[in-house]
Amino acid sequence: MKPDVIYPEELKFFDDKLNMLIEQYHHTKVENTSLKTKQDALVREKAKLLEKTTLARTQVEAMISRLKAMEQNS
Repeated sequence: MKPDVIYPEELKFFDDKLNMLIEQYHHTKVENTSLKTKQDALVREKAKLLEKTTLARTQVEAMISRLKAMEQNS
């Protein structure tokens, strides 16, 4: 049976793994923050585009109504 002794090479291995995990965590955290910022910008852009689309649709519908009215008056 092997005694419960941690050898220096095992300790270095675990230390390296832990450092790698910490580095990946920090990278993921930064990436997540960046993605949230981009998502917020895209949500705002989408809202503006929907507003512009609604305005354009309303204007086109109004023009169509005026054209139909002009056509009926002639």
